[in-house]
Amino acid sequence: MDPYFWLQKWQIKDIAFHQAEANPLLVKCFKELSLEQGSRVFLPLCGKTLDIAWLLSNGYRVAGAELSEIAIEELFLELGMKPEVTEAGKLKHYTGNNIDVFVGDIFDLSATILGPVDAIYDRAALVALPEGMRRQYTSHLMQITNRAPQFVICFEYDQKMMEGPPFSIDAKEVNQHYSGVYHLSCIENADVAGGLKGICAAKENVWLLLNA
Repeated sequence: MDPYFWLQKWQIKDIAFHQAEANPLLVKCFKELSLEQGSRVFLPLCGKTLDIAWLLSNGYRVAGAELSEIAIEELFLELGMKPEVTEAGKLKHYTGNNIDVFVGDIFDLSATILGPVDAIYDRAALVALPEGMRRQYTSHLMQITNRAPQFVICFEYDQKMMEGPPFSIDAKEVNQHYSGVYHLSCIENADVAGGLKGICAAKENVWLLLNA
């Protein structure tokens, strides 16, 4: 997928994917990761999600990666923080209180630049990528995080009914990407109210990926 697709969406404020509250499944189930307060949670392709504010308010540290600088400028504004901005290789590094966000292509983010993380929270990354990029993304994600445990929320629906993004990710595909590294369990699911984009019935599935 051309990065311009996402940059343009932020430029023209076509961000219906941005939720107006923290994801209810995050709020309900994140405790299943059994993380201590102060743990550092990585959010790939994070945008300006309110999930970040929820994680910070619950005592976690946050690291994020995002293509759009507009999204991250708005994120820090809404958090009431004035970030320090530095260069990190090909990326920009926005730093605030208990939060680091790396702006640019996530494939330019290395383990050295990211630093240690205790868990990954993937709500909007895997489902945002077309099939041809998902294998590259999941491999890169495991590499830069030293295979940290994951809390993953995926949409599942009849892909014939609607073009992504978000794309439908079923249990078979989750296993294809991750079963060789993690113990996988689907711990919760919920119907998408009103259907996905009002077009088709869909579920949100919560996957817990723990080290094998």
